[in-house]
Amino acid sequence: MNPPIPPSDTLVAMALAEDLGMQPERFLGRRGARSPLDADVTTTSTVGAGVTFSGCVVARETGVVCGLPLVERVFSVLAQAADVAPAECFPLVAEGADVVPGEAVLEITGSARLVLAGERTALDILMILSGIATEARRWQREAGPSLVVTDTRKTMPGLRALSKYAVRVGGAANHRTGLYDMVLIKDNHIAHAGSVAAAVEAARRMHPELLVECEADSVEQAVGAARSGAHYVLLDNMDDEMLTRAAAAVREAAGDRDCLTEASGRITFERLSTLAATGVDRVSSSALTMARPLDFGLDAE
Repeated sequence: MNPPIPPSDTLVAMALAEDLGMQPERFLGRRGARSPLDADVTTTSTVGAGVTFSGCVVARETGVVCGLPLVERVFSVLAQAADVAPAECFPLVAEGADVVPGEAVLEITGSARLVLAGERTALDILMILSGIATEARRWQREAGPSLVVTDTRKTMPGLRALSKYAVRVGGAANHRTGLYDMVLIKDNHIAHAGSVAAAVEAARRMHPELLVECEADSVEQAVGAARSGAHYVLLDNMDDEMLTRAAAAVREAAGDRDCLTEASGRITFERLSTLAATGVDRVSSSALTMARPLDFGLDAE
């Protein structure tokens, strides 16, 4: 089962406003004298007001489709702002389905002026999310069932919630959402706290309700983090041999307490098969959320 779509109307409004040269508030309930559809100067010049569009969104390359509900939401938000009937959108494949070039994924019928005005915004969102889902599935399949692949906070500004949704649709996992929902102690924090132990203990004392992860760039630091009560130890920029030693050392230091290990830094797709053999529990990479968009087009019937 796919995860729920995050709230997206604000993002949709900002994207439509950018393309149509209007303020986002115009798409969030504020009335205006000018219809957003009139801002599409090309369509209003060439397409009559009563013309109906019927066609399909079609995959141009192989990948994972993600964002179909958002395509419908784009046309719904635009129709409401323009005070016209919304386009009818009929998914032809499931969210998260593997698709091939030429495969139709969504059928659209409605006012031609409405569909053409929202086309680019809808396709951009679909392409970006599908690219992320495609890369997430590729990485997790290569990693195998014993190694969890996660994303990072490296996302396009404003797209984090949807990017992380796409990662889950693709079958990989999410790391923390932001700076507020999990403690992640890095080298600069350790330097200011004085030591790994001091940093972990301070974080657990101040935020007992949150998971605490601590970065380590040596086996000794990794052991110190585990002994100090970290829930995760991030093994940074280690080769496979050091990862194997660090993962084993963390398990021994944690004893009966759960303390998972994560490999990060210099993580490439080509390393995934060997990383699974090191004993680390998960790997994180920005390659998922920074993936190349998957190409889709809107073809009229």
